[in-house]
Amino acid sequence: MTVAANLPHVDEHSIAIETLPSVTWEALLWVVEASFASGASTLGARLLSCADTDASGPRPLATGSVLPGFHVEVAERPRELALAGGHRFSDYALIFRLDEQDGSRTMLRAETRAAFPGLKGRAYRAMVIGTRMHVLEARLGAAKRSAERR
Repeated sequence: MTVAANLPHVDEHSIAIETLPSVTWEALLWVVEASFASGASTLGARLLSCADTDASGPRPLATGSVLPGFHVEVAERPRELALAGGHRFSDYALIFRLDEQDGSRTMLRAETRAAFPGLKGRAYRAMVIGTRMHVLEARLGAAKRSAERR
């Protein structure tokens, strides 16, 4: 069992995409990689004392790849991409699942899991979850647009 699977559920979002899971998978990998490609992501990961601060490992993303703030814990093409990470306020995971529907569509689901130990963790949760800063709708929408253009 993965670390991500053991964390408490926070929320889940989904979007229907008019392509096969294999096409959606490639778009998702591109969107996730691009989302963490900026220097701001690396700086943020370092300021929070994340376990993973610099991009490294195999590309395209695969089990063992690292993005600022995350490492790829599971990459089961074209079904599941699980990113996990941690810093001084939280242990967390983003789990993307791709389900084929009707033989030509994909339901892309993004689940957030996280633990926020201690008083500082609870304050961090209120800031990130309470203000919806963690919400994945933008990444889901970007994956949809990218997949449907392919």
